Amino acid sequence: MRVLLEWSHMVPTIGELARQLMAPGKGVLAADESPSTMHKRLTSIEVEDTGENARRFRELLFTAQGLGEYISGVIMYDASMRRSTSDGTPFPHLLEQKGVMPGIKVDTGHGPLANFPGEEVSYGLEGLDARLDEYYGLGARFTKFRSVIAITDDLPSETCLRANAQVLARYAAEVQAHNMVPMVEPEVLFDGTHTLERSGEVLRQTLATVFEELAAFRVDLSGLVLKTSMALPGKESGIELDPVAIGKETVEALRDSVPKRTAGVVFLSGGQTPLQATENLNMVAAHGKLPWPVTFSYSRAIEEPVLDAWRGDDANVAEAQAALTHRLALNVAAREGTYRKEME
Repeated sequence: MRVLLEWSHMVPTIGELARQLMAPGKGVLAADESPSTMHKRLTSIEVEDTGENARRFRELLFTAQGLGEYISGVIMYDASMRRSTSDGTPFPHLLEQKGVMPGIKVDTGHGPLANFPGEEVSYGLEGLDARLDEYYGLGARFTKFRSVIAITDDLPSETCLRANAQVLARYAAEVQAHNMVPMVEPEVLFDGTHTLERSGEVLRQTLATVFEELAAFRVDLSGLVLKTSMALPGKESGIELDPVAIGKETVEALRDSVPKRTAGVVFLSGGQTPLQATENLNMVAAHGKLPWPVTFSYSRAIEEPVLDAWRGDDANVAEAQAALTHRLALNVAAREGTYRKEME
């Protein structure tokens, strides 16, 4: 894509960048696992957790033939943003060459919210200005910041929702000041025993609070992407995942909470299996035209079959890359509402 390769000569507006990120027929790959998550991914396939093995896995993903046909952007972790292929090509440059926008996770995790047991608030605003300058120089044109919202009968509290929403809004305003697209991710957790209806209720509350704070901090929604969880019954609830009901509850929550001016909505998989994440996205799309483009931004739900095929062996790279593009193609179909289980 010419515009991506000429960033050093042309400076697209954040609205133009957001539209590229939400390009029709594509999704966003979330390859931004923390070191602890990458440790779990590698050891699950009996591969030693080393920086080199993590780099090899990233290279497998980013060098897949035709990658740019399925995704518009990749979210990276700090270490991946600084790494290169075995032939010395920096990962951000490699992605640019494929017409894929490099992105970077900029939150630094989360911790207890004082006086509110069981609730957490996100970290990462300290030093953000300098980090954004550096990441822009490395090639990033969009960023992501995550908060986590727990569900019980009594949680989340209004204070927790407001505290995290303010952090996300301050982050988004700072990112736009650096001419990058902020992706805000208030994740309503899949963990728990809650019902689908309770999840939908909390999702509405969470998103409404986030967009109130975004407005208060004068964030331009035409240059912002929402990354959100779907409405899901808790993993420990014993309630079977019903894609039709999940699609309906999710769409209703989004329609109630997300302003039409928002550049787009991407879904996280949040503990769903690859099949569940695809089926549920397909049922979101089945509700017809929405006010904003909607697509996927999955991590494990894309990468799990790739890891199973690769298992750390260079002889398996072609098979693993085929698993990657197949899973991406299924989710591209799901974003259009044309996925069918026999396509698996």
